[in-house]
Amino acid sequence: MTQYAIETPPVVTLPVAGEDTVFPVRRIYCIGRNYAAHAIEMGHDPDREDPFFFQKNPDNLNASGVFPYPPHTSDVHHEAEMLVALRSGGKNIPVDTALDHVFGYGLALDMTRRDLQGVAKKAGRPWEIGKAFEHSAPCGPVHLVSEVGHPDQGYLELKVNGEVRQQGDLNQMIWKVPEMISYLSEYFELAPGDVILSGTPSGVGPVSVGDTMELSIDGLGMLTVTVA
Repeated sequence: MTQYAIETPPVVTLPVAGEDTVFPVRRIYCIGRNYAAHAIEMGHDPDREDPFFFQKNPDNLNASGVFPYPPHTSDVHHEAEMLVALRSGGKNIPVDTALDHVFGYGLALDMTRRDLQGVAKKAGRPWEIGKAFEHSAPCGPVHLVSEVGHPDQGYLELKVNGEVRQQGDLNQMIWKVPEMISYLSEYFELAPGDVILSGTPSGVGPVSVGDTMELSIDGLGMLTVTVA
């Protein structure tokens, strides 16, 4: 039996809707600027260019319904996204079979320390300080493919304190879920437990302590998160 030198870290899991089981998370891949209107509001050309990804850490996932406002920032933004959970993986996955690897879908927020991300961008540095901090990915349960199918269209909306901030449709994604899976598998060996966040529509903006965020996507329910 292997003797570990320190206490082993816990396995990060997400609840599975309607099940007693949980989904163990291996990696989190996030696609950037996957809606044309969001690319424009961030100052970029919305033309279809090669996708780019950054990572969050598995333990950034937070299904508690509470988002603790992080330190060293005064400009934390919400980014409403769909979560894609993989049941299997591999290398060089063809687009036409990519959805066979999906376990389910859910709701997630890519919370961003926008001021720190901006500093990193100007300096040509990685984004982790703005993206991969503790509790930076509030999320809901994973809904099984057998229950919700493969959502390729559906209204997405994020409200803050009852006011609509973000809205769009899944069919507006520049890179669709099968394409994201296929592209990622050319550069990484995907595996069971991997999670992909599918990008956000326009309307990203700041939150403050005491705010309540409500994210909904047709067929995937609602995620309510309070900023603490």
